[in-house]
Amino acid sequence: MNGFFLLAELAAIAIIFAGIPLLYVWRRPGYSLFQKLNWVLVFMVFDLIVFGAFTRLSDSGLGCPDWPGCYGTSNPWHALGEIQLAEAAMPTGPVTVLKAWIEMIHRYLAMTVGALILIQLGLAFSKIKSMGKGPLLGSFALLLLVCIQGAFGAWTVTLKLQPIIVTIHLMLALVLLSCLTVYAQRNQQLLAKPKLISGKLLFIAFVVLAMQTFLGAWVSTNYAVLACPDFPTCMGTFMPETAWKEGFSVWRELGMNAQGEYLSPIALQTIHWAHRVFAIGVMAVLGYLGISILRISHDVPELRRIAQLLLALLILQVLTGISNVVFQWPLIAALMHTAGSAALVFCLVRMSQWSSWTRSIGVKMAKLL
Repeated sequence: MNGFFLLAELAAIAIIFAGIPLLYVWRRPGYSLFQKLNWVLVFMVFDLIVFGAFTRLSDSGLGCPDWPGCYGTSNPWHALGEIQLAEAAMPTGPVTVLKAWIEMIHRYLAMTVGALILIQLGLAFSKIKSMGKGPLLGSFALLLLVCIQGAFGAWTVTLKLQPIIVTIHLMLALVLLSCLTVYAQRNQQLLAKPKLISGKLLFIAFVVLAMQTFLGAWVSTNYAVLACPDFPTCMGTFMPETAWKEGFSVWRELGMNAQGEYLSPIALQTIHWAHRVFAIGVMAVLGYLGISILRISHDVPELRRIAQLLLALLILQVLTGISNVVFQWPLIAALMHTAGSAALVFCLVRMSQWSSWTRSIGVKMAKLL
């Protein structure tokens, strides 16, 4: 019965949180409620990714060491006694009142996204006659993806921040952001856009950005940001000692290698150096993509603005990445670095409207639906 009341309280909190953006879009003129809700979901997931980074970087991931509640309650107020006992036993540990609130706010935001997708599903069902089954099936897929993401969120806590679980959790959040963006722009005459971007180039850009994002998440979840404390070298050399097998063994506990021993400094150094070196390739591919689009998009101002944003974000990523090393991992730079990665994903998805590659996929999907 206690479990039922906990879920009921969490559901009520999610409904209240979801009501705030829903009330906002309801009152805004312009597009339909369905279209506005889709873009609000994109914005909410972007915010959730950044706040998730803040939760991780502030060491609040275990602020409430159980799931989905906090010490079996719906909020830290009700668990204040347990939190204070844990904090007294380990003052510098992962459980404090502030960290508990940070962790629970992150969960509330995640539940809000889930609640809004349920509303989106209902609206899509009401539009079957006018829009067909496509939006409904897409919304079902988004709901499934959110459920999978929620499962990884639970495992993040129950498996005590295991690096591969936390990394997949972030990668799935970016996949969700991409899918929501595709879904939101579905009603913007996707197939009517001119074919200006090479499908192969855009595909390569997606692949290298996904690989670099995984490497960045692996650096963050293993706390390897300061493993190379100098720049542009690492420990004073451009060819530092490496331990690839140890650093990139996937299934292991936080801070441990596959044999259950403490992860060596060389392994952490390898993780950091891999992310830094691969960034050069990402800069080359995305920079070439952005510049090539600027050369051909004089008559397409929307695409031109996205290309300009892409190039600006690349510069920001370089500056924040260097700042993380030079200034010893300041919180604001680390958050901006994560936000920049999510924004780059958003830009590439938006650009896909002008690609022959995604046009062909869109035609095939339309025939299937």
